[in-house]
Amino acid sequence: MTVAAKSLLVILLHGVGSNGADLAPLGESWKARLPNAVFVSPNAPDRSSFGAGYQWFSVAGVTEDNRAARITAARPAFDAVISEIIETNGFEGQLDRVVLVGFSQGTIMSLDAIASGRWPVAAIIGFSGRLASEHPLKPATATKVLLVHGTSDPVIPSWETEKAETELKAAGLTVETVIEPGLGHTISMAGAERAADFLEGIARD
Repeated sequence: MTVAAKSLLVILLHGVGSNGADLAPLGESWKARLPNAVFVSPNAPDRSSFGAGYQWFSVAGVTEDNRAARITAARPAFDAVISEIIETNGFEGQLDRVVLVGFSQGTIMSLDAIASGRWPVAAIIGFSGRLASEHPLKPATATKVLLVHGTSDPVIPSWETEKAETELKAAGLTVETVIEPGLGHTISMAGAERAADFLEGIARD
């Protein structure tokens, strides 16, 4: 179903060792349902520590103790990418029309963007990620969040998404979580469709 709605800028943020082109087809799959949306899928700013693709921060030697600091250190480069995309596409001063869609490390950075209060965007869609930002969380509570995760993810366990939901709700955010039985570290067709439904709702607001 085509939605007559305000325009959205949807920024798709890939995982470590990947690139923007890998995630771009997800946006392409949503265009028929969101004809007024602009989809952008950039490369992360740094080459992957493991030699293939790009990364928002290095996961070489990453631990529970140092992950949050790495995310914080990655913020300036991340913010520069997001700012450039918003400016290039004419969405300055319209963060209420911007949506961040992340997969894995892209979800980590997207959630950090709202949890830190830096990017009070309309919504976040996070696939197969975690919330690992430094506390205290200072989100703009108008941002809506959809988190999708598979129970058979061998990279980031699905309980990380459930933990993120609890923490974000405690910080005042509206969060919807979809846990997909048996799904690994990937985006399913069902998950992509649920995200499209969610985006249509944002576009109508």
